[in-house]
Order: sequence, then structure tokens, then C-alpha cells
Amino acid sequence: MPWDSVPWFTEGEAEHSSEVARLLAYAAFAGAEGIIGNSDLQVKALATPGASIQVMTGACAVLNKAAGGRYQAYAARLPTADTVNIAATGSSARSDLIVARIENPYSYGETWPQPSDPANGPYVFTRVISGVPKTTTRVKQVRPSDSAITLARIDIPANTSSITQGMIKDLREMANPRRRRVVRALRGVWTTPDEVGNTKYPSWEEFPNGARWDIEVPEWATSATIMATWAGLDQRNSKDSYGRLRVALGTVATGETRFNCDWVGSSQRFTLVGGGTVAIPSSMRGNVYDAVLEGCGEPGYTGVLEADGGATVFLDIEFVEDPTEDAI
Repeated sequence: MPWDSVPWFTEGEAEHSSEVARLLAYAAFAGAEGIIGNSDLQVKALATPGASIQVMTGACAVLNKAAGGRYQAYAARLPTADTVNIAATGSSARSDLIVARIENPYSYGETWPQPSDPANGPYVFTRVISGVPKTTTRVKQVRPSDSAITLARIDIPANTSSITQGMIKDLREMANPRRRRVVRALRGVWTTPDEVGNTKYPSWEEFPNGARWDIEVPEWATSATIMATWAGLDQRNSKDSYGRLRVALGTVATGETRFNCDWVGSSQRFTLVGGGTVAIPSSMRGNVYDAVLEGCGEPGYTGVLEADGGATVFLDIEFVEDPTEDAI
């Protein structure tokens, strides 16, 4: 009988295998592993630093690395914070990896001991893998056969028994981080040309006029990559045009892109690109803000660029959910 003979879900008295149940979890997580929410399972020092750390509440997906575990995943949750002891260092520094590990003795090929209470386990633990190279970022680098995900690495100086937050490097990854892309465009609406360059840095102006859109920031967004394009800007006033461009979204703004457009004896058209990645503070999440293309001239230069009927501007924003501290 080549098939696992009871597929999910079959009625009556059919008995479903644990492998089929883990297949369902694998499909639900799209074959990925990691934390579920962006603030899940953070590793933190104690309020008063001591010889322990805490793993905060949350949930995770863990791929089954056991023999025959292909297309299988575990779903695990930590409803209350877990306190874990960290051994003191001696005369040498040491790095410890903090992981969430499934220890299932019933999965084919595993050798974990059976728990004292088979009905209630536990079968999932916070584990410390001590003495790893300081470059370690993933549990598979040191224990490739473990069904585990990496939470953090603690880099402990010599002769140290108290763990501070500065020693803890967050290594969490999300199983399925959410993304949302928003694209906007505006073309040829400037029957009266709109100029950039008259307002000088560090003052900013909306450029070109009308390049402003209401954007809803997702409740889960922790960062955004923003790219703006100013296409077909005209230089017409026989002077060199120097200035800066950026995008403002609510209370945050991208880095500045500088332009140096030298006059060469005839009018020219320029295409400029600017933007960057910005952190989204918790206060902005779930609210609507104006995304505004902005520009200014460089002090000492009188040349301008203008948007006219031949110009087009584009705004491209991708919101991303990443592991993050809620305090951002």
C-alpha cells in the first residue's frame, strides 16, 4: 500500500497519521518556518540582569528535520514567558545560540527520550546550544538535523555571569512575513510648469504639485521600501540646477537624492530616482498618511527643473513585516 491510506480529512472511524497532520501544517505555513507574529519569541535580558534570559510569548512553525520528515512541520506556541539559565563564562568569551526545538521521540529516526507524561509532554523546549562560533546565525550551521528555529545568539564576554540586552543578538525570522505593494502615478497634468529649486535646502516643498497620495499603512508593517521616479523634468532657464529630492510618508522621510543638472546650451529633460527603506513606528501602523514627493534647491544655485505636460512621476511603496521590537 504505497499511499498513507487515510488522507486529511476522512470521516467515520478513520485514524489519521501524525505525518498527514504535519503535512497539513506544512501546507498552512507554505513550507516555511520561523515565528508567526513579528514580535513573537523575543529573547530578552531580565529587568535586573542576571544569569538567565527570558523568551517572551509567541508562536512558531518548525520544519520536521527527522528522516522521512519531508513536507512536515510542527506548530508550537509559548503562552507564558520562558526563563532559561545561561552558564557563566570563565577566562574566555563564549557565544550561545538560543533555539526553539521540537524533541519528538516518536518521529522516525529521532532519538529523544520519552517524556514522563506522554499525553502532555513536553515535546517543545527553549534550548541553549553553548559554545558556538560567534559568526553563527542559524541552528543548521551547528546542528543541521535538529527540528528547531533560531531565536537569538548571546555573545558573552569573559568572566561574566549576568546577561545584558546588549549581549543578545536577535536572529528571529518570520515564517511568512506579510508584504503589500502600493504604486501610484501622475502624468502630464502640469499645464502651468511647476518648478523645483526656488525653495532652498533645508526647506522642502511638494514637487511637483499634486504628487501627493493618501496611503494606508498596514497594521503589521514594520518597514517600507519607497522608490520615487521623476521622469521627463525640463531644464529651461540657462542655469545649472542643483538640488535634492525625497519622499515623505507621515512622520518619516527617505534619505535625500541629490541632482546636479548642468546647463549645456539648450533645454534638456532629466529622469531622476530617489527613495530608500524607512522604519515604520508603531504609532503610524493602521493609519492613513499623505505620501508626498518633495524637492528643494541647493543654496548658491539659481537654476530650476520643472514638471510640465511632458513629465511623469511615479511612487512605489512596499510595506514589509519583519521581526521587530514593538518600541520602534
